[in-house]
Amino acid sequence: MSVNARFVAKRKVALGVTALIAIAASAVPGSASAVTGGSSDHWGVITRNTIGSPVAALRNGPFGSFGVTDASARPPYGRGSLGIEVADGSTTLSPPSEKVDFGNEVDFYGDSVLGLNQVGFHVFQTDENVSYGGPGNLPNIRFEIKPNLSASTSTYSSLVWVPDAPAMTGRWSPYLDAATSGKWFLTGNAGSVTGCNQTTMCDFAHLKTALNDGGAKPTIYTVAVGKGRDHTWVGAVDGLRINKTIYDFEADGVKTRRAA
Repeated sequence: MSVNARFVAKRKVALGVTALIAIAASAVPGSASAVTGGSSDHWGVITRNTIGSPVAALRNGPFGSFGVTDASARPPYGRGSLGIEVADGSTTLSPPSEKVDFGNEVDFYGDSVLGLNQVGFHVFQTDENVSYGGPGNLPNIRFEIKPNLSASTSTYSSLVWVPDAPAMTGRWSPYLDAATSGKWFLTGNAGSVTGCNQTTMCDFAHLKTALNDGGAKPTIYTVAVGKGRDHTWVGAVDGLRINKTIYDFEADGVKTRRAA
């Protein structure tokens, strides 16, 4: 074998090893495999649903509060997350609190609400946030939907998940499963008709049954992670799951991962 041939062979081996290392590094133990290569430019702050001057920005970390050194000190996927900051009294409106939605107004449009089977995320909660509004002071998952209820002519409602409080603060939570925990409600007339409103919230199964009332099937307009309008909150969210896809929030964009 010539010197050049040996060099080419060694280079191919080296490139193959590098590729394997890259694949292994991108894979995250747990509920998802490696990044699929998919991403979307359609994620960002939904401007019409934002009040005040809140922050919803892709960032690196957070990497746990000081002294936290186990796996919960780092984002569950990759190195980044969606950082969220809202204040409770910074506007001249009533109420004076801020609101922000970071979401996607394109990729889910027209999808079936009843086709939602897996929804949830991981959250970075702090003791300070608990002091501002209690253990349940957390971000939400929001779907803007066309409810298509036979008992209502309403063409718009927000479908909102209110998560249960995680058991830990100052670190990343385990996956919070919106299909089996927390409560859901619908805004507007759809909430009144179904009985799943902000006063009498429902679990996920009850909510889907209430929306499947014999009329046309409900469809999705948008998907978002949001906070407000209520208490000050400063923290982060990662690993938003919608059915078989996990949306990995990274500083350089929103990546997609296949759920296991």
